[in-house]
Amino acid sequence: MTPREKERYSRQILFPGIGQEGQERILASRAAIAGCGALGSVQAIALARAGVGRLTVIDRDFVETSNLQRQWLFEEDDAAAALPKAVAAERKLGLINASIQVEGVVADLTAANIAELLAEADLILDGTDNFETRYLINDFAVSRGVPWIYGAALGSYGVVMPVIPGRTACLRCVYPDPPAGAQPTCETAGVLGSITGLVGCLQVADALKILCGRPDLVLPRITTVDVWRGQMRQVEQPPAAADCPACGAREFVYLNGKKRTPVSLCGRDAVQIHERSRPLDLSELRSRLARIGEVRANDFALRFFPTPYEMTIFPDGRAIIKGTTDPGVARSLYAQYIGN
Repeated sequence: MTPREKERYSRQILFPGIGQEGQERILASRAAIAGCGALGSVQAIALARAGVGRLTVIDRDFVETSNLQRQWLFEEDDAAAALPKAVAAERKLGLINASIQVEGVVADLTAANIAELLAEADLILDGTDNFETRYLINDFAVSRGVPWIYGAALGSYGVVMPVIPGRTACLRCVYPDPPAGAQPTCETAGVLGSITGLVGCLQVADALKILCGRPDLVLPRITTVDVWRGQMRQVEQPPAAADCPACGAREFVYLNGKKRTPVSLCGRDAVQIHERSRPLDLSELRSRLARIGEVRANDFALRFFPTPYEMTIFPDGRAIIKGTTDPGVARSLYAQYIGN
């Protein structure tokens, strides 16, 4: 550790739970954040300030004005430019701590790319907004023996659960199947910035225990909290289930899946769709779409406005269609304007 690093992290080093040896481990560690929205932006700020040596931030979405109420990393200029969250995060984290390596990856985390994106991670933090992606992370983490910290927040309520393969239950032990039926989202139920901040910080607290070399201090508990009612509760995780498809039978159906399906985005009147298996030439697409409607573009994505919808199209062929939650409508618009 350099003298400058000793000064920068001096208050963290003074904390007996970390000390100099723990700080050196943190500086040498690699963490990945899956999703850089309300939870992920808090996690990213906290880990960057703590000195995690290599930080990968993966997100498929772009910054909007409605994000600013709870997504602590972003500013009005990011929303005005419709920057991808991963790009904006990489820039902001570089200003917070220029001595660490930060990589922002604009991508949808899928079975096809998760091994490449998370291969070197010592720890994965959940900043996602849907169970399908969480089950994918769980499959990957359990199959590789990588710890990860599950977290979720809605309204004033949040939940945190650590998953340490071989020591705790995994996500599918506790939640064997996705919730049935339509579920409330940030758009229908709202969400407080205070609960997303608290959940993200609780996740980071467990992450630092692991990264500083003390995973034994991570308690196998499920923590629930409601900041509006002023309630907090912790219960012991159930033991790992012998019949769990993931950590019991080691059948990683989400990790082995190859099908991309439309996804309704949490808190958004929008659907993400990925109907192509090859990249898009955004310059060619911009020229074609400009003949029939309004087009805006930056270095990272193209936005097209076929009234009453808005389409944000990424170079990897993904599109976010705003103005509908119907996958059929989204697929139809994609086919009409982009092609299959």
